[in-house]
Parts: sequence; C-alpha cells; structure tokens
Amino acid sequence: MAPILEIADLKKLARKRVPKLFFDYADSGSYTESTYRANESDYARIKLRQRVLVDMSNRSLETTMIGEKVTMPVALSPTGLTGMQHADGEMLAAQAAEEFGVPFTLSTMSICSIEDVASVTRRPFWFQLYVMRDRDFVINLIERARAAKCSALVLTADLQILGQRHKDIRNSLSAPPRLTPKHLFQMAMRPRWCWDMLHTQRRTFRNIHGHAKNVSDLASLGAWTNEQFDPKLSWDDVAWIKERWGGKLIIKGILDVEDAQMAAKTGADAIIVSNHGGRQLDSAHSSIAMLPRIVDAVGDQIEVHLDGGIRSGQDVLKAIALGAKGTYIGRPFLYGLGAMGKQGVTKALEIIQKEMDVTMALCGKRHLADVDRNIIAESPF
Repeated sequence: MAPILEIADLKKLARKRVPKLFFDYADSGSYTESTYRANESDYARIKLRQRVLVDMSNRSLETTMIGEKVTMPVALSPTGLTGMQHADGEMLAAQAAEEFGVPFTLSTMSICSIEDVASVTRRPFWFQLYVMRDRDFVINLIERARAAKCSALVLTADLQILGQRHKDIRNSLSAPPRLTPKHLFQMAMRPRWCWDMLHTQRRTFRNIHGHAKNVSDLASLGAWTNEQFDPKLSWDDVAWIKERWGGKLIIKGILDVEDAQMAAKTGADAIIVSNHGGRQLDSAHSSIAMLPRIVDAVGDQIEVHLDGGIRSGQDVLKAIALGAKGTYIGRPFLYGLGAMGKQGVTKALEIIQKEMDVTMALCGKRHLADVDRNIIAESPF
C-alpha cells in the first residue's frame, strides 16, 4: 500500500473500500455543491507569514475547548451514518479520539447509539441534538446523554428542513442498504466492508430505534424528518434546552453575525461557525470566510469554534489565527474510518497534528496561545 501522507490519501483509500452510496453520502453537498467546494478551497486563499531564525523548540498544541483540555484544538464532528462507513464506526472513532486526547461528538442520526459509544469509552464524549416536534423524544435523548455522562450538548440549529443532496437520491441511500441489484453489486465490490458489517448488529439508526417507526431508508427517513424536525425551532427553544440539559451547551450552524449575536445572548458556552459541510444552503459563504466577522462581533462574549472544509493541520492553524478557539473535522475522520477503521481515524488525527505543528513552527510560533492574526500574510475575507 502506498504511504498515507495526507488526508487526500485516506480519501482515495476510502473510496476503494466503502460502497459508493455511503462514500458519496460523506463526500457530497447540497444542490450544485458550490458551498461544499468553497469550504475547502477558501483556505488556500489565506496566506501565511514565514518567519526564520526564531526558537522553534519545545512546541505545544495543547489548549482547551469549553474548558476541557485537548492535545490540539480539534474535535470530531457529529456525522450521520458514521457506522456505515465502517462497522461500529462511531464506537471506533470515539475510541480513537479518546486515545488521542480530543473530543468526539456523536450525532443523533448515528448508527451506534449513545449507549453503544458509552460502553467502549471512558472519557466523556459530546452529544449532538436535533430538535424534534416530539418533545418527549427530545427529553429522552437529553436524559440518555446525561446518563452516559456526556460533557457537552451540541445543538444543531441549521437543519430544520433538509437541503437536497442529489447523490443520495440517485444512490437510493438507506441504512441498512436495500438489497437491489445495484446495491448488491456495490457491496460485492467491497468484500472487506461486507465482512465487517456481517459481524455487527448495528446497521440502522439506533438512537431513534423504538421511537421513530419504520425508519430505514432515505424515503422513510425523509418522511420522518419532515414530520418530526421542527421548522418552528426558535431561540426560545434554545433556552428550554439549555435549562433542561443544565450542562455545557454548544450551538452549531451559525453563519451570520446577527445569529452569532443572538446565540451569545443565550448563555451557551460556544458557537460553531458552520454551514453543515455545504449540505444545507448552497451558495452560502464558506465557514472560514465568515469566521473573522463573527469573531470580531462576539469573540469577547462567547467561545467561537469552526467546522467545515478542514483538510490539513495548516487549515486548523489558519482558523485559530483568525480567532477560532477550536475546530472540527468531519470528512477527514470519515475518510480515515472508511479506509482503515479505528487506525485510519488515528492516522487522520496524526496527519493534522503533524501538519499543524510544523506550520506553527515555520510561522515562528512555539505555543498555540501565541498564534493570532499576526501570522496571516494575506486574508481575502
């Protein structure tokens, strides 16, 4: 096997090992995918200052995110259907994150349940919450997250309705996959994936099992989300959730200064500048483009994190320089998971850590706390 040197290498390997419908689910955006592409490409527009003849010894990337110590300012994003990239995917990714010393965030729409992940980890993980019309179900999820000793609740604010992702519809995405000739062919071409899936019982949405009836494929999931995802979700609901949860709260999906100012007033512990990986409003700004404006507006009132488009440690450092106190990776760890399981998630984290460390040194900095906009040579935002 060719050496794995960058996240793109993991992506290539995952494409070879994961059935097309599930690889495409992770590697796609909504409609024309313009925001999905901009999330990644806009980092290249940010130029760094190279500094020389400075002390580069004894470097450290350690910091905190919402008061929790992390080895580097990177958390694993909540991603739906993670367990279809690799059998027991959420459990393996959570273990890799725990061993590396960074947070793992479990999605409501995960294949492995809250309890599944809690059973294989010791460090408290974070849980991402979608708000449903059925408030009893929302309360149930919050109580389960509390029972699992989750240390933060991540409230997703940008998925009241679903943006259309053409690839998922064309692939007839489902979990577990339908046994059509097309899907059988795709799976037959990925024998390692099939072997692993045969040895797990976790093949559907286990967080909603027993609550949402007959949710197994894209059509039924769409019908259920159209019925249950609450289009009336408002800031009043955020206050209710914060009170009900009682712990650390992060609001994900902020991409506008006015919304950031509203979020800061809720008393949440952090916001995540995010456009849902380019999977919701197509033609929206990239996350990194909006970060400086949001930091300038509310960075002194609330901790600002960023999610979207990160493919390297250099991208992480650019986000930190522009004011983020933490970042999230979704697709990079999914590529690693699909490529090599738990080992691939660890590899993705190692790649990002090494790139971040070297870039910080070449910018003349030894400690993450010293990284600010001074290392940016040019920023187009």
